[in-house]
Amino acid sequence: MKQLLLRHKQILFFIIAGGLSAIVEIGSFKLFSVYLPRVFASEYNLYGIKYPFSNILSTSCGIITNYFLSIWFVFERGKHSKRKEFAYFISVSVVSTFISLILFQILYHYVFKDAVDLGFYVLSQEMMSKISSIVIVSLLNYSVKKKVIFNG
Repeated sequence: MKQLLLRHKQILFFIIAGGLSAIVEIGSFKLFSVYLPRVFASEYNLYGIKYPFSNILSTSCGIITNYFLSIWFVFERGKHSKRKEFAYFISVSVVSTFISLILFQILYHYVFKDAVDLGFYVLSQEMMSKISSIVIVSLLNYSVKKKVIFNG
């Protein structure tokens, strides 16, 4: 078991870093989705888009957290300069953000119709959509970041 963990250490650290980033993203989404509608009434529904600003702001928080955790614990520096590496990371993250936003809308409108009561916590339609979109986009992110940004 120890050999297996050592062999897949990078994947394990990526999962941990992703989990911590997801906690930041989901936590900030919860805060933004509660408080932003008090300031921007259109946050509930902006031309059919649910929680657009909460999504963008929380995803940004998750991206920044993930960048620092990735360079500190997951990947070794690639052949790119720090500036170019950061630019690539942000570029991939921006594309991932759009994918995540689209997935969120699809999941919110078509997949998760009702809240799920876990007994100790109720998962709302928007939280289930957010969590699901994070998981799906994380798989894509690992591959692209490993192959393109941090070069293996």
